[in-house]
Amino acid sequence: QVQLVESGGGLVQPGGSLRLSCAASGSIFSIYVMGWYRQTPGKQRELVATVISDGRTSYAGSVKGRFTISTDNAKNTVYLQMNSLKPEDTAVYYCNAVLSVSDRTPRSYWGQGTQVTVSS
Repeated sequence: QVQLVESGGGLVQPGGSLRLSCAASGSIFSIYVMGWYRQTPGKQRELVATVISDGRTSYAGSVKGRFTISTDNAKNTVYLQMNSLKPEDTAVYYCNAVLSVSDRTPRSYWGQGTQVTVSS
């Protein structure tokens, strides 16, 4: 019923930029938190950045100052602008949203993931 569709991944050289997008669709009543996580083989999924419905943001220390999370509330979309990319940013990036539908119970939803590869 609820879908998160990501786009914007790809291959970029070190120092380059990418912008990820994630659009939430379905019978959404309210979105409480949207965020981005990433995962590399053999490692746990880690938080990259989140944005709460009041606009407050938080970032992992490793991306602070280089990545910016933002939302377009009218489109139920979250973005991740990634600048000064490093090889260690290479990972599958997943969108997450905590939202409610008609029953107004907050639940966590995940996108399918998009690959980001930083390499020369």
